[in-house]
Amino acid sequence: MIARLARILRLGIKELYSLKADPVLMALIVYTFTIAVYTVATGAKFEVENAAVAIVDEDHSMLSQRLRDALLQPFFKEPVLIGADEIDAVMDSGRFVFVIEFPPKFEQDVIAGRRPSVQINIDATAMSQAGNGASYIQNILLQEVAAAFPSLAQAQAVDLVVRAKFNPNLKSAWFTAVMQVINNVTMMAVILSGAALIREREHGTIEHLLVMPVTPVEIMLAKIWANGLVIVVASTLSLLVVVERLLGVPVAGSIPLFVFASTFYLFSVTALGILVATLSTSMAQFGLIVMPVLIMMNLLSGSTTPMESMPEWLQQVMQFSPSTHFVALSQAILYRGAGLAVIWPQLLALVAIGAAFFTLALLRFRKALLSAQ
Repeated sequence: MIARLARILRLGIKELYSLKADPVLMALIVYTFTIAVYTVATGAKFEVENAAVAIVDEDHSMLSQRLRDALLQPFFKEPVLIGADEIDAVMDSGRFVFVIEFPPKFEQDVIAGRRPSVQINIDATAMSQAGNGASYIQNILLQEVAAAFPSLAQAQAVDLVVRAKFNPNLKSAWFTAVMQVINNVTMMAVILSGAALIREREHGTIEHLLVMPVTPVEIMLAKIWANGLVIVVASTLSLLVVVERLLGVPVAGSIPLFVFASTFYLFSVTALGILVATLSTSMAQFGLIVMPVLIMMNLLSGSTTPMESMPEWLQQVMQFSPSTHFVALSQAILYRGAGLAVIWPQLLALVAIGAAFFTLALLRFRKALLSAQ
């Protein structure tokens, strides 16, 4: 047993040296866990920011002017006055996300209590800005009208208090930064482990392994621990340096627990990468096969959209993907500060899925070794 562990250790060290000698993969690892995390977190925002607004003011009253002035930066750009006959043209051209139309005698109708309608035209192709921005505009207009005419404001029957937990300022960067690290763990684990096997085949070193006193299990375990170690170190540094320091995102939970849970997940996805590599004959073919796999694992894991919003049958299918369980436990640890007592069901699921992937990959790997002899 000790001799077998020593062989696995030495083979893993060989993998690390091989990875170090590949500048493209090294650059990809650094980029993925630094620049990619930072740019996505700061660039892909769900909040309304600098949205283009046009105003059709057919009232030209003090109230319509006040409502127009209430649309301020950084949420909205300075509103632009247009005519009613220009609405369709500017919306079709995509110049404005919102076009607000105040009808004639708007202020008079408000004072008389006739509850006039204000039309808000929205370009819903910008989905996140459309939904959030419509809510922003509605609240701004109602607050300004109430402030302008306090006597018209009706007392509310219920005092509604909203408390946002885990992200009190509702900043999208707090969500996207952590999710980007989690998604990149999946992507890089599959790519590195698969590339390690393809590299052996393309460089002809697979024949060297065949004459060595090592078994397919030892070769696979060496590739798994070596590439998994690289991903664990890179993701941990990304959380500590990029997410917490540069982006200022607070990590609520235990990073050592996250690292512990990541080892179970990396066992699953690195085995998946080796399995895909055994089905490929070249790095180009491996890339073509692995792309749709990674897209599905990331988009349907719950990291982009909630699992509850998916069809019931798709939720059941995604329970067989390790990324679904990893996203759930990572969010529990890093966002809500959950402990082992909360995430143990996801850990058990990762162990089961990882064992299945490892068994399939081992069968395919043995077949590949036999065909190479």
